[in-house]
Amino acid sequence: MMITGRLHHLESCGAVDGPGIRFLVFLQGCVMRCQYCHNRDSWDRQGGREVTVDEILTEARTYLPFMRASGGGITCTGGEALLQPAFVRDLFQAAKAEGMHTCLDTNGYVCHYDEVLDELLAATDLVLLDLKHLDEGVHRELTGIPRRRPLAFARHLAAIGKPTWIRQVIVPGFTDSEASMHLLGEFVETMDNVERIELLPYHALGEYKWQELGEHYPLAGVAPPSGETMQRLVTIASRYHPEVIAG
Repeated sequence: MMITGRLHHLESCGAVDGPGIRFLVFLQGCVMRCQYCHNRDSWDRQGGREVTVDEILTEARTYLPFMRASGGGITCTGGEALLQPAFVRDLFQAAKAEGMHTCLDTNGYVCHYDEVLDELLAATDLVLLDLKHLDEGVHRELTGIPRRRPLAFARHLAAIGKPTWIRQVIVPGFTDSEASMHLLGEFVETMDNVERIELLPYHALGEYKWQELGEHYPLAGVAPPSGETMQRLVTIASRYHPEVIAG
């Protein structure tokens, strides 16, 4: 039986979601309710459109020369890609059969540790794990859910030695404090599989999507963090890991 997925949209020639030039597959559905979400229209798990692995690979193949020349590949993101694990597994297995590097961009919200997840991760070359915040109270305020599942998934990735880049969006008033960065650094320091930390400055480019849905954007008026703030946080994170990148 062919497994289908629910797609939000596709993007070609991405340059910030994994190494090299990436073909980006944005899947539909997410359980987190991040106040700064730039894909607010991706939350509904019944939204988007139904697609097959073959449909996606047919389009992805046209970018293979760019992927190979740059060391890039295909990235599944969202929404939250791990809400559709069987589809991502099938897509990644097919992509690897054609020589594509596979990257999973996830918030780490995993409900079931089973054979499907094992097979998905076996077909995944790199995980981009977006840890929203290490403090329980702030995590709940920022995302609407507890931090337990994402941290458990982070530990699972470390246990199986899966190459991982840890990401955190620097949101003024939430993740831009020195204390917040020390929490992140102390956690990452325990994970031997982490290749780098990426600190991504908050932006409000997705605010219009909230407005189109007739909803109030929670962080209206919040400015991106300054360059000085980003450099200060990079300096702190660098105490815990040798490679820290500010996006």
